[in-house]
Amino acid sequence: MNYTWDLDVLYKGTDSKEFKDDLNLLDSYIEEVNTFSTKLSRDNEASTIHNILELQIKLIEVEFKLADYLSYNMSTDTTNSTYASLMGQIQTKGAKVSKAFSIFDHYIAETENLDAIIESDPLLKEHEYILKKTKEDASHMLSDDVEEVISKLNVYSVSAWGNLQDFLTSTVEVDYRGEKINLPAARNLAYSDDKDERKDAYEAEIKAYEAIKESIAFSLNSIKGHVNTISELRGFSSPLERALNSNHMTRKTLDAMFEAIDEYLPKFHAYLRRKGEVLGYQNGLPWYELFAPMGKSATSKYTVEESKEYLLKQFKTFSQDMCDMIEDAYDNRWIDFLPRKGKVGGAFCGGVHCLKQSRILTNFDGSLSDVVTLAHELGHAYHNLHSFDHSIINDNTPMQLAETASTFNETVVMNSAIKNATDKDEKLKLIESTISDFTQVICDIYSRYLFETEVFEKRNTSFMYGDDLKEIMLNAQKKAYGDGLNHNFLHPYMWVCKSHYYSTRSFYNYPYAFGALFARGLYAKYEKEGQAFVEGYQKLLNSTSQMDTEDVAMMAGIDITTKEFWCSSLESMATLIDEFLELTK
Repeated sequence: MNYTWDLDVLYKGTDSKEFKDDLNLLDSYIEEVNTFSTKLSRDNEASTIHNILELQIKLIEVEFKLADYLSYNMSTDTTNSTYASLMGQIQTKGAKVSKAFSIFDHYIAETENLDAIIESDPLLKEHEYILKKTKEDASHMLSDDVEEVISKLNVYSVSAWGNLQDFLTSTVEVDYRGEKINLPAARNLAYSDDKDERKDAYEAEIKAYEAIKESIAFSLNSIKGHVNTISELRGFSSPLERALNSNHMTRKTLDAMFEAIDEYLPKFHAYLRRKGEVLGYQNGLPWYELFAPMGKSATSKYTVEESKEYLLKQFKTFSQDMCDMIEDAYDNRWIDFLPRKGKVGGAFCGGVHCLKQSRILTNFDGSLSDVVTLAHELGHAYHNLHSFDHSIINDNTPMQLAETASTFNETVVMNSAIKNATDKDEKLKLIESTISDFTQVICDIYSRYLFETEVFEKRNTSFMYGDDLKEIMLNAQKKAYGDGLNHNFLHPYMWVCKSHYYSTRSFYNYPYAFGALFARGLYAKYEKEGQAFVEGYQKLLNSTSQMDTEDVAMMAGIDITTKEFWCSSLESMATLIDEFLELTK
C-alpha cells in the first residue's frame, strides 16, 4: 500500500500542460466575470441572476481545482517555494473578481421580487438558500470598492500570516533525547506506552516553541486585529457574532450548549483526577499524561493496513456505501498517512469537488487514537460524498455541521469496540480512550474558545507578546480543566500549534464541541432506529449547506436551542465516566 496521497489525478505537476491551461482558463473566466459585472441590467432579472450563478460556478471550479492541488502539496511540503509562489498567484487572481462578486451580491440583495424570480428558474431554485441569505446579509455588505480592497489585502495579510505559522511549526526542530525530530513526531509521543517518553517529549515540545513564539505571536496579533477591524466595518458587534452569522447559527444555540457544558465540567474533572490517581499523581493529571494509554488491548499498535480492516469491521453493519468509500480512500490513495519533515501537523480532510473525492492528511503513528482520527476524517469524506451533488457554490457547510459526520464516525467506532470487548482490561482501554477524546472536545475546545474570546477583546486595545498569550492560554486551561489537571503542568503554547487560530474563519473551536454533542444525539437515534436511520442521516448530511443549523437539527427532531438536548448528550458521556470510575476504584 502506498502511504502518500495521489494528487497526480489533478495535475502531473505545476509545469504540466493541463496546469498551465487551467491557469490561462482562470484568467479568461476572470475577465468574463469582470466584464459581465459592468453590464448588469434590471430588464430580465431572472436571466441576469442565472448568468451570475453560471459564471461563478465555472470560475470557482477551476480556481478550486488549482488551489486544491497547490494547498495539498504545500501541506506535505511546506518549504517548497514553487507551490507557495503559485498559491500566491491563485489568491491574487481570485482577488481580481472580488469587486465583481460584490456587485453581484448587491444586485441580488437589491432585487425586490427575489422570491418570485427564484421560483421561475430551476438553477435559481437550486440555489434558493444562498440567494436569500445574500439578500438577508445586505446590511453587512460594504461598497464594491472596499470589498475589492479587503479581498486583495487578504492575500498579503491574513493568508501570509497563516502561512508563516504553518511554515514555522512544520519546520521547527524538536531536540528530543539528543535527536532532532519534527513537531508532529514529538506530539505523537504523547500517546507512547512509556511514561518517561511522554514527559520528555512534552518538555522538548515546550522548549522548541520558545524559538518561534514571538514570530507566531506577531502572526496571531495581525490576524486577530484584521478580523476585529473587518467585523466592525461590517457592522457586527464582535467577531463571534460574525462567525455565528457566517455559520448560519444563532447565539441562543451557542449559549444553550455552553450552559450545558458548564454544568457537566465537574464530571470531566473527576475523570481526569481519577486518571491521575491511577497513574500515581496527586493534585490532578499533568498535561503530558492526558493521552497516556490505560488498560490493555490485543493490539497496542496498528499498521496502516490493520487500521483499514479495523474500520471496515466497525462500519460493516452501518452502511455499505461507507465501507465502499473507506476501500476507495485506502486503495486509491486519498490519504497521506505518515509524519515527515516539512509536513504540517494534525489531521484534516478536504473535498476535491471536481473529482467527487476527498483527500485526507494524518500523522499516523499506529495508536488507537490515530485509528479514531482516521475514522473522524473519513466521516468528513462521507459527508462530502453525500453533498457532492450540489454545485460548488452551493456546497458550503457551516463549520459546526461540518463536524457532525466526523464525530458520528468516532462514536460508531468506539461504541462498537466497547460493546464487543470481552476482556476487562481491553474494555477499560476503550472506555478511557473514548472519554479522553471526548474530554478534548469539551474541556480543550472550551479552553480554546475562552482563549480566542479574550484575545479578540485584548487585541482591540493592545498587542500581545508571547508571554501575554501564554498567560491567557494558561488561564483558559485552568478554567476549562479545573482541578482535573495539575496547574503546574499545563500547555502554555497551545495557541502556537493549532492552525485554526490563523485564518479569518474565527472561532473554529466550538464547532468541535457542537459536532461531538450533536453526533451523540444522532447516534442515540441510530441505536433506537437501526438501519431505518441511515437514509434520513444521509439526507441530513446532504442538507447542511441548504438550511440554517437549527432547521437541519429539526430534520432529526432535535431542538438545539434548548439546554435539555445538550444535557442529554452530555449525560450519555457522564454515564460512561461513571463506568470508568467504577472500573478504576
